[in-house]
Amino acid sequence: MADILASLRSLMASHTPPLDALVVPSEDYHQSEYVSARDKRRAFVSGFTGSAGLALITKNEALLWTDGRYFLQAEQQLSNQWRLMRMGEDPSVDSWISINLPQDSSIGIDFWCISVDNAQKWRSVLAKKQQKLVPTTKNLVDEVWKDQPKAETNPVHVHPLKFSGRSVSDKLKDLRDNLKKEKARGIIITTLDEVVWLYNVRGGDVSYSPVVHSFAVVTTSSAFFYVDERKLSSEVKSYLKENNITVKDYSSVSSDVGLLASNKLTSAPESNGADDSSHKIWVDPRCCYSLYTKLNSEQVLLQQSPLALPKSLKNPVEMEGLKNAHIRDGAAVVQYLAWLDKQMQELYGASGYFKESESQKTKTPSGDAKLTEVSVSDKLEEFRAAKEHFRGLSFPTISSVGANGSIIHYEPKPKTCAELDPNNMYLCDSGAQYLDGTTDITRTVHFGKPSQHEKTCYTAVLKGHFALGNARFPNGTTGHSLDVLARVPLWSYGLDYRHGTGHGIGSFLNVHEGPHSISFRPGLSVPLQASMTVTDEPGYYEDGKFGIRLENVLIIKESATQFNFANKGYLEFEHITWAPYQKKLIDVSLLLGEEIKWLNSYHAKCRDILAPYLNESEKAWLNQATEPIAAY
Repeated sequence: MADILASLRSLMASHTPPLDALVVPSEDYHQSEYVSARDKRRAFVSGFTGSAGLALITKNEALLWTDGRYFLQAEQQLSNQWRLMRMGEDPSVDSWISINLPQDSSIGIDFWCISVDNAQKWRSVLAKKQQKLVPTTKNLVDEVWKDQPKAETNPVHVHPLKFSGRSVSDKLKDLRDNLKKEKARGIIITTLDEVVWLYNVRGGDVSYSPVVHSFAVVTTSSAFFYVDERKLSSEVKSYLKENNITVKDYSSVSSDVGLLASNKLTSAPESNGADDSSHKIWVDPRCCYSLYTKLNSEQVLLQQSPLALPKSLKNPVEMEGLKNAHIRDGAAVVQYLAWLDKQMQELYGASGYFKESESQKTKTPSGDAKLTEVSVSDKLEEFRAAKEHFRGLSFPTISSVGANGSIIHYEPKPKTCAELDPNNMYLCDSGAQYLDGTTDITRTVHFGKPSQHEKTCYTAVLKGHFALGNARFPNGTTGHSLDVLARVPLWSYGLDYRHGTGHGIGSFLNVHEGPHSISFRPGLSVPLQASMTVTDEPGYYEDGKFGIRLENVLIIKESATQFNFANKGYLEFEHITWAPYQKKLIDVSLLLGEEIKWLNSYHAKCRDILAPYLNESEKAWLNQATEPIAAY
């Protein structure tokens, strides 16, 4: 790591102009959350592998910013050459630069890897001391990364109408209607999930997300798809041609945006650019700054992409697919829990999923018989892989025992992961990609005797999970307004958690999907709407001891309330995740009657819905796991 920093500082010194600092973001050219192996530049320079964060390298210091999900992980992974900066507690990177670096400093960054939004914000802050944000001539990390993985060239597939529910022509028509309404003659689309959603294609360029490294430019008369042509079969090329989508090389997007700026971009050579040049070009604030700099800022309509909201509003086909995918996925999770329960009893002498006696560790498995965080998560993937339409995981499985559970986005590694322990809590947050939907579920279990403190914490998380999942609220309500519902039961004990409570989820797309969310962060204020999906996932994490999280995916739907104040219309949630909550972790004395009633009803639905997918022993296990709870 020292050699990497020294090499980068040498390049910074020889750069024109010389750089006082270098910013290395997590994001790729598309501002993606999850990036391909060749784009993990921040992980390469810092050693920190979490999905969110930003590195700053100065002449004398190296700093790493990340959010609350990753504080513990970053502490463990960063060497003593790095300083951890905690987002929300320490100054932001632009503030730190402004305060700590000299007047007239040059701050280097690859303009492809920063959004318009962030670049403009930083420039404004840095201008106070005449500090400058400077585009690096090349990506300096790529210059020192000698064994950088090659770019992915995985095949592109058409995502058929039976799964997508809407044709490309319909989506393009709606997009062009939005362009005309805003007096825009074109739009630059850079986020990978929006490109593939618009064109009804999927790919495999990024682990866990079925996306394609590509850009799109759509005008009132043309549509362009910028992609490595080696990824396109003759069938896919024909499909794109039938839909009047012009394929161009991935790297030509930069020059084409320049042509778009001067109103010379067209798919028809004989055209003379009939669009009115006074019309705007639509750019989402998340667009990479490099493309934005090709435009005259006065011609830019800088606002959220008109694809973000339609993508989040699931059509009836997508809705049905998501529900079916979650049923098959729930069956896989139940098969896994039943298998794991049996293994823990047989291999470790654990009391198991249902009984509460403390394990005396009468058995100690050896060699391959040992259950580790990785080996059991591989088994869960096996159960999922046997299900129809399975295409892989939707994110790295968070399989965590005891203290590892307190690392919110813990990712076990084969050489360093922990062995399962019947006397410690086990948290499993996992999900899958199916052709008809994307899933995300978390359950926390204990195979020995949980302490009263663990039960109290689990029950507080469960009560928050219930409170949010059973809420009714008027149209126009944001996720920020609802977030408190999931925290109040924890707050009553002086407990809390450092992450948002819910995120949208894609339809065979990204597991984290905007533009809405349920979060304590006030800036994320897109109102929730019927036919959106969102997760409900409160938690509690005790450093060095255990972690608890419970997560279901919900669909937002209209609610038939008795009254309708101000004619707003009301909304509610429908749970589409099916897997039991562990009853022995629940302190029933802390539950209200209505909470017990809801839990029993949910468990009864789990039994009915999942039974057709289970064998007799799995059904028997599920029947026991979902037996009704009596009021205390």
